[in-house]
Amino acid sequence: MAHVGELSFDDFVHQRTDDRPGNVDGDDHAYAYSWDKKTRAAFEKVKPVELAVAAAVRMFKNVGKAELLGHAVKIGPKQFPRVHKLAERCASTLGIPTPTLYVVNSPYLNGATYGTNDDSFIMIHSALVDHLSDEELMSVIGHECGHIHNNHVVYLTALHYLTNMASIFVRWIVTPAILSLRAWNRRAEVTCDRAALLCCGDLDVATRALTKLALGSQKLYDELNIETFLEQHEEGQQSIGRFGELLASHPWLPKRVLALRTFAESELYRERTDAGSGGLSMQEVDEKVHQLIKIVG
Repeated sequence: MAHVGELSFDDFVHQRTDDRPGNVDGDDHAYAYSWDKKTRAAFEKVKPVELAVAAAVRMFKNVGKAELLGHAVKIGPKQFPRVHKLAERCASTLGIPTPTLYVVNSPYLNGATYGTNDDSFIMIHSALVDHLSDEELMSVIGHECGHIHNNHVVYLTALHYLTNMASIFVRWIVTPAILSLRAWNRRAEVTCDRAALLCCGDLDVATRALTKLALGSQKLYDELNIETFLEQHEEGQQSIGRFGELLASHPWLPKRVLALRTFAESELYRERTDAGSGGLSMQEVDEKVHQLIKIVG
């Protein structure tokens, strides 16, 4: 069993900064879900999480990146320039450097961000390119850019390793660290869905991208009734099975769509997309979203 060894937690947590230059309404992190920040601040004080994140970062630097990229193709100005331009637009919107992107052969509609805060990259599954329009793909890339913009990357990497390679970690670390990281990640997804909407600038586009992730069938996309899909949220709330979400790394998709609609009513989003003045404050948005996202009353 691997020994965690000497920690370098301070190197990649306490040296990170939340005041990098950006251009979203003056405060470049104003869109972030407050419970994302609160949960992250809480679990940074939990020793198993500290140990797990430190070990995961060391593993990534030593062997993880090579393993993750062993069958991927790097995207750039000369390799899939159309997709690269989408990433450039998202990065410009959020005020971050254009991230490094790779496409990996996978039939699953998914994307992921791994690495450290100073060495991160986005992996796009090939199925996304086949199933999504450019606008929808930009929404997905914007979501992943949101993880980078909000300094989520080391925690996502730790969650990946703990979930997929738990046997190499000290046993008492694994379960509490996974539960803490998943609880945070459910809230981080809300932040990054907002980043996706800011990047694509169209609620219908961002909603279609999310629902296609749930459906996964090109033959059924045009027949999907969004409102009926969202009714599943209320139906699910009546069942004890809703507590199964406590073990999930993402909120259930109807919740994400409803939370995104709430953010679209914000003054921040309306001003950013030239939809006029007025709208909910971010505090009001987060209060409404918290009622949607929370699992236990």
